[in-house]
Amino acid sequence: MKIKLDLLGAPISADPDSPERSEREARLSERERALDDKRAVVREGWGAHRAHRKGKRTTWERIERLVDSGTQTFSVGTLVNWERSFPGSKRLAPGAGVVTAFGQIHGRWTMIIANDNTVASGAWWPLTPEKIQRAQNMALKLKVPVVYLVDCSGLFLPEQARSFPGRTGAGHIFTMNARLSAVGVPQIAGVFGDCIAGGGYMPIISDRVYMTEKAYMVIAGAALIQGAKTLKLSSLDIGGPEVHVHQSACADVRVPDDDACIDAIREEVARLPSSAVDFYRHGAESEPPLHNPAELPAVMPTDHRHVYDIRDVVGRLLDGSLFHEFMPHTGREILTGVGRVGGLWVGFAANVLEPMPRPDGQGRRPGGILYREGIAKLAAFSRACNDDGVPLVWLQDIAGFDIGVEAEAQGLLGYGSSLIYTNSTNTTPMFTVLLRKASGAGYYAMAGLPYEPIVQLSTTLSRQAVMEGRTLAIAAYNTKLDANFEIDARFSAEERAEIEAGMARTAARIEADMDPVAAAARMDTDEVIRFDELRPWLVALAEMAYQPIGVRRIKNPRIWSLHDLEVLSRGIVGAPTETVIVDTPTGPESTCDVPGAIPIRAPMEGAFWTRPSPKDPAFAAVGSAVTAGQTVGLVEVMKTFTPIRSPSAGTVVQWRLDDGEPVCEGEILGWLSPALEG
Repeated sequence: MKIKLDLLGAPISADPDSPERSEREARLSERERALDDKRAVVREGWGAHRAHRKGKRTTWERIERLVDSGTQTFSVGTLVNWERSFPGSKRLAPGAGVVTAFGQIHGRWTMIIANDNTVASGAWWPLTPEKIQRAQNMALKLKVPVVYLVDCSGLFLPEQARSFPGRTGAGHIFTMNARLSAVGVPQIAGVFGDCIAGGGYMPIISDRVYMTEKAYMVIAGAALIQGAKTLKLSSLDIGGPEVHVHQSACADVRVPDDDACIDAIREEVARLPSSAVDFYRHGAESEPPLHNPAELPAVMPTDHRHVYDIRDVVGRLLDGSLFHEFMPHTGREILTGVGRVGGLWVGFAANVLEPMPRPDGQGRRPGGILYREGIAKLAAFSRACNDDGVPLVWLQDIAGFDIGVEAEAQGLLGYGSSLIYTNSTNTTPMFTVLLRKASGAGYYAMAGLPYEPIVQLSTTLSRQAVMEGRTLAIAAYNTKLDANFEIDARFSAEERAEIEAGMARTAARIEADMDPVAAAARMDTDEVIRFDELRPWLVALAEMAYQPIGVRRIKNPRIWSLHDLEVLSRGIVGAPTETVIVDTPTGPESTCDVPGAIPIRAPMEGAFWTRPSPKDPAFAAVGSAVTAGQTVGLVEVMKTFTPIRSPSAGTVVQWRLDDGEPVCEGEILGWLSPALEG
């Protein structure tokens, strides 16, 4: 049974210098440059000289020799502990002193876990154990080999209370070692230097352990052993390769130096079964998207309140920009379907931001929200992907669940619970990308990090929170506000100023907490990426999902459950379908004195705005020239802004409404004098 694939997305404005496109790209470029600067700081650690003066390579020099030449390494947890200081250290702990990254070795994807030997000799800081465990869990779910590059001086003792005890304390690393071993995930360790206490146990459960001549593994170093000074013993004498390779058998092979150790690890990986990726491509080849992924910065509005067409995003991630949409006739606030990424089948579930017709055909409702039909579609699609063994990518830009009398009467809690149950019990690999908003229970339902996707990626535009900063400030100061959420007139000028300042502080604190870098520092997301990295990330994750053989059911596309669901959903006589409404004017009619003027109409019900914010200039003031399709205003519903686009090229001659006024769908907002042809 063949899968019908259609072109998804559309070309963007051909004019790279259009003001709207230039502004989007400039704002995003600024954010992504700042991200690159932070990555560079983490990669530098405390300086390469700290390893080189000991005659050793740095951690990143080891990784670069380990992975296949010319391939890309994908780090996770880069920004853990960003800007976090610790008593007892004059320096910060970039990356929590450990590198965790996916890399290819002899064409096989592996998880690499490597102590950063430039940062306090690879010590474990607060969140270092959690970062290592997170990487081990990714490998466990994907069943990809793990390579440990061990060079660890043990816990950073001044902060031991925050890294030693507890369920995710340092000891849980060894639980994960055991679990990986129990399910047959290969683990290979190279010991390059210090390997003290907890760091001494980490390699032991590995299938192969290599030690260099500068390496030692000890429960306690010479400094803690009584009599060591008298006997003139060093840690190398107590637990070096002479002891652990030739006497204790805690290590397997002794090698002279870093390079020999890395080369030996590569040879071990080469002995493992090869990747099944080519088999599961079913004869297809990877091909680039038809719509250029480099255009994503021009597609994505940096203001999280503004909408865009999610199809223009997904179309720039898929091979050939080709997609099969699942159940497009219902739950239209959600896009679900399958396409190839790197030649491999991948499912996509994404929020549609643009207003969609209500199921009863009575007007439109805002996008970016979960309604009953969309929730049910997501649950059915997620279950089908799990049954078929298709990896599933969740693209989040969500404001939350629908609320109100109708939502409760329809049982959204029950439908949401069904979706949450499905995502909590799936065994097919799931990956989540936070494109922009990740709000409230919608973040959970769309496979947010609490529901254990294998990897959760954030962009520099991502915002994780229950409420936006301004909304939360209003809730916190609600008793001091009037019905319009303005400070109540009963307060004096001095009191009003104090309340206003307090609300501003609350909003600013929440905005700071929502920042993706802050989320990554807390491990609330796995990695912050640039938009030009999203397609390569998805190709790599798809290949990892299909690399092992025999670890989950992967159906041939001919017998997918997705086919059955689509036939049943469209074939039942009397099955409910959503009514597609026709865009006809429904609002109050008005006239303009300018002959031949064209009306500009509201695309949906909401509040009308001529500018992106009160402090910004109008999109199109009276007398300004506009092009066809240019944004000339906004309609706001629940803090989400839908653009009002010019119906043709021309000059704005009149606006009939003021900012903030309510409008009906189809209502005339103003008029445009069309440009003369020729």
